[in-house]
Amino acid sequence: MKTFIIIGAINAFLAVALGAFGAHGLKDKLDPYYLDIWKTGVTYQMFHATALLVIGILLGKVAASTFFTWSGWLFLVGIILFSGSLYVLSLTKIGVLGAITPLGGVCFLAGWILMIIGTVKDL
Repeated sequence: MKTFIIIGAINAFLAVALGAFGAHGLKDKLDPYYLDIWKTGVTYQMFHATALLVIGILLGKVAASTFFTWSGWLFLVGIILFSGSLYVLSLTKIGVLGAITPLGGVCFLAGWILMIIGTVKDL
């Protein structure tokens, strides 16, 4: 429970910091296409940081839920792969990095499915 709340809060903090960095530090350095990619990374990071906070709260109710636990880890891996690859792509413009992004998206989707299953079975 505590672990996912801490991980969620750290990721929410990072999303705000990276969003501000993109808006102020990168707006004159990146063309609009890459700045938009950066913003997508920030948006998905914040959505899933919030999901991690929810997972932490849910694990406070059902501590032994493997569905919620796996959901949380998949959200974290999704943030790293999805948002992380978009951040690196924006800064380096190495297009092949875009191939990593869908792996993070699959982690997000699997995390949401496990959250649904955990809710049905464990709550």
